[in-house]
Amino acid sequence: MRPNRVRQCWSQGKAAVSGWLSIGDSYTAEIVGLSGVDCVTVDLQHAMTDISDMIIMLQAISATPATPFVRVPNLEPGVIMKALDAGSYGIICPLVNTVHDAVCLVNASSYPPLGGRSFGPARGLLYGGPDYPLHANHTIVRFAMIETREGLAEVEAICAVPGLDGIFIGPSDLGLNLGKGTAADPTDAEVRSAIDHCLSTAKAAGKRAGLFCPSGSVAKGRADQGFDFVVPNSDVNLLKSALAGELAAFVGG
Repeated sequence: MRPNRVRQCWSQGKAAVSGWLSIGDSYTAEIVGLSGVDCVTVDLQHAMTDISDMIIMLQAISATPATPFVRVPNLEPGVIMKALDAGSYGIICPLVNTVHDAVCLVNASSYPPLGGRSFGPARGLLYGGPDYPLHANHTIVRFAMIETREGLAEVEAICAVPGLDGIFIGPSDLGLNLGKGTAADPTDAEVRSAIDHCLSTAKAAGKRAGLFCPSGSVAKGRADQGFDFVVPNSDVNLLKSALAGELAAFVGG
């Protein structure tokens, strides 16, 4: 089976860097996949993308060195299985608030006996190779998002769920849930403490920790802190920032 570059990074003691796609376009997916990132995450939760967009984006990523991931919109087994069957090598699932939620995530993303994923890998078989069914369970990465007070309160128990690879923190949602507002790189002490707690809890449980970041410099700092999976912003935000910078240079010039 084709290897997962994220797991290869981890085996080498390095943090994996993921691109993040909010634009539902295969050309953008190809550009990001060729940028040097370890993986590319297609966002189905908040981005302007749907299942049809996801499939052609995964096809584009497949032609690059990067490993394809998908953030699914919710804990819906059918969508999780569809993303995996389409060739995703990682699932990031939002709003995992309980142990039951985490168990359901593992169940939907794993073939028996680890889980209850239905067999029919379709594109996953084309991308992964003919031995995909034998190795999918330990090749695919499963991240549960911690972004609410409920999830934060249950993070120790969630991290103890067998088959779950780790947790991925949504800092803006976590800040909102703590009554502190949104920030991709929070400065509020309570939010930063919550993020640090999630990281230490994951490490204590032998699990991985991921985080969405507003820039490469912040992502590097978080990787140095111990995060195993970092996202240095999204295609949409980077496009907006670059365009604003160029316009500012034009006006200033």
